[in-house]
Amino acid sequence: MKTIKKSLATAFITVISMGNIVAQDANALVQKVKARLEKVNDYEAAGKMKTNVTFLKVPIATVKMYFKKPNKLKIKSDKGVSFVPKGAVNINLNNMVSGGKYTVLDAGMDKVNGTAVRVVKLLPDDDNAEVVLSTLYIDETNAVIKKAKTTTRENGSYELEMTYGKYMEYGLPDKIIFSFNTKDYKLPKGVTFDFDDGEAKKIEDKAKNKKGKAEITISSYSINKGIADSVFQ
Repeated sequence: MKTIKKSLATAFITVISMGNIVAQDANALVQKVKARLEKVNDYEAAGKMKTNVTFLKVPIATVKMYFKKPNKLKIKSDKGVSFVPKGAVNINLNNMVSGGKYTVLDAGMDKVNGTAVRVVKLLPDDDNAEVVLSTLYIDETNAVIKKAKTTTRENGSYELEMTYGKYMEYGLPDKIIFSFNTKDYKLPKGVTFDFDDGEAKKIEDKAKNKKGKAEITISSYSINKGIADSVFQ
């Protein structure tokens, strides 16, 4: 009987220890991602944005993205129309892993476009934080985030999917696919509807219950050259 009890106790301790090791590994992985992103103090990126929202015609736009530590991000479009919701511009990769304190939970393995990734959940320690939950799909080999799902308190849920190339050293993607729910989102001025003006209100109501997607393909980054605060006003 003593032998059985001793074996059970040993097994229990082993399970607890393994759980702690997994948690430490997940924390270490997030820190690697954070260290890569923290190489970037600021950037200006140039690219094209293709927007896909049901019932609407939104032209492909030339865009510039500006970022400055700790959490300033702005997207400017030459068309004057952007379907990236206002509250979502703060949902950037640097902000996810660097902003505030959070508990890291290991959620196992998955795949993103054929690449094996570690799934990590970040739970903010602050109960009143704007971000309620972030789920990161991390390429462990390269220490970059391939996909991220974020649920916010006031601005809905968003999903980012990233493809990396020559700027991977800085954790900056060459392509970003940004998905969001159009519900309660006010349509910007300048959007051309598929139907006549008499149907505009009906179409707007339908569009508000659909998924929206913005695909940004970046041609170049100018990194750590300095950006004035006035750019973000």
